[in-house]
Amino acid sequence: MATMRDNPYHAFNFLVDLDDGDPGSVIGGFQEVDGLSTDITISEYRNGNEKTNHVRKIPGMYSVGDVTLRRGLIGALNLWQWVLAVRSGDQSASRNISIQLLDESQENVVMTWRLSGAIPSSYSAPSLNASSSGDVAIEELVLACEDITAE
Repeated sequence: MATMRDNPYHAFNFLVDLDDGDPGSVIGGFQEVDGLSTDITISEYRNGNEKTNHVRKIPGMYSVGDVTLRRGLIGALNLWQWVLAVRSGDQSASRNISIQLLDESQENVVMTWRLSGAIPSSYSAPSLNASSSGDVAIEELVLACEDITAE
């Protein structure tokens, strides 16, 4: 249920529900969500006897991009356990994920993206460097999904 207004929303208030618990918890808290996208294949077609001298653009199949989630490492193993389930061939490991953008009060959902049939396609543990400037350890999960819808 998208909510219209004149000024754009800020991108820093959002919730991710991994379909495994409470999206408002620290375990479901992510620093960044990237890759909410879709691409539509366009076919070009022209009859040989058409009066106009240009091709028609015909929409074809569409695909959705991979979605990347990043969060500070907090010792929770829920992402890794999901990766292990997929690696072991668990056919029921796909999930329906929702990502909700909130307004500045963090009380109202203004836009929701739903990822259908999402499974982990890549997991990256944080880079560890003893001589760094105290950066936060970030883990990354890339999700392949069958469809993305917005509401």
